[in-house]
Amino acid sequence: MRYDYLTDGSDIYRESFRIIREETDLTRFPDDVARVVVRMVHAAGAPDVADDVAFTPGVVAAANAALRAGAPILCDSSMVATGIIASRLPRDNDVVCHIKDPGLAALAAEKSMTKTMAAIDLWLPRLDGAVVAIGNAPTALFRLLEVVAETGVRPAAVIGIPVGFVGAAESKQALADNDLGLEYLVVHGRRGGSALTVAAVNAIASTDELTNTSRQA
Repeated sequence: MRYDYLTDGSDIYRESFRIIREETDLTRFPDDVARVVVRMVHAAGAPDVADDVAFTPGVVAAANAALRAGAPILCDSSMVATGIIASRLPRDNDVVCHIKDPGLAALAAEKSMTKTMAAIDLWLPRLDGAVVAIGNAPTALFRLLEVVAETGVRPAAVIGIPVGFVGAAESKQALADNDLGLEYLVVHGRRGGSALTVAAVNAIASTDELTNTSRQA
C-alpha cells in the first residue's frame, strides 16, 4: 500500500510556506514582522494565530540589532531555551534560563513567588539590552514588567507569548499596554507556548528572515 504525499524536503518546505502565505492575512505587518509571523504560523499550524499578534513596529529590528551586538537571550523555561537554534545566532549569543538553578526553589519560597518569577530577578545583572523570550509562565511576564518599572533596566525587546488559562491573556495585555517604552511581540489570548516563542526568536535571529537574501519564508 502506498500513499500519495510529498517526499522531497525542499518541496515540502516551499509548499508549506506557499500555503501559509495564501491563507494568512499579513497585510498589517511590516515586512520583517511578517516574516516572523509566518514562522509562528508554521509552528502552530494555524493561520489565525496572525490575527492575535500585537507588536511594536520596531520589535524585530531592535531584537535583531541587540543579538548582533552580542546580547543574551533570557528565557523563562528550558523548553524555550532548548528550542533556540544556536547556528542562527549571529554572535554565539548566550541563551540563559535559570529554572533549573539549584537555589531557585528556596529563593522563590523566600520571596513568596513562583520559581519563574524568582528567575526573572536573577536576570537583572544581564537584563539591560537583552532579548527576553517568555513562552510558558504568565507570572514571569508580569514580574518582568514589575522589575523594569522598579529598576529602569530595559531589555531591547520582549517576545512575550506565555500560554495558559490563568494570567496568560492578562499578562500579554499588560505588556501591550506598557508605558515603559518596551519593544514587544505578543499573541493575545490564551494561546502561546514554547513552539511559538522559539519560532519567533529563531526567525528574528536569522539574517535571511530579515533581508530575504537566502530564502523566502
